[in-house]
Amino acid sequence: MIDPAVFYGHSEFEIAFTELFGGFPPSFYSAYQEILPLSDGYQDRKGLYQLFYLLVHVNLFGSSYVPSVKRVLEKYV
Repeated sequence: MIDPAVFYGHSEFEIAFTELFGGFPPSFYSAYQEILPLSDGYQDRKGLYQLFYLLVHVNLFGSSYVPSVKRVLEKYV
């Protein structure tokens, strides 16, 4: 099987995506952090990582995701 969405990038990008739509149980994040702790300042960067996924959702599912995009942008602009 070939994964068409394979990704090689910063682990924070991946964690930010898991937190975008409700997240996983706390035990998931604890186990993840034991193996690969998040760097200082992650909470400040999380919105930027999530912006990519929100823009993909605007493209795929329409304007209902635009307010979320605007909320993220307001933090950084």
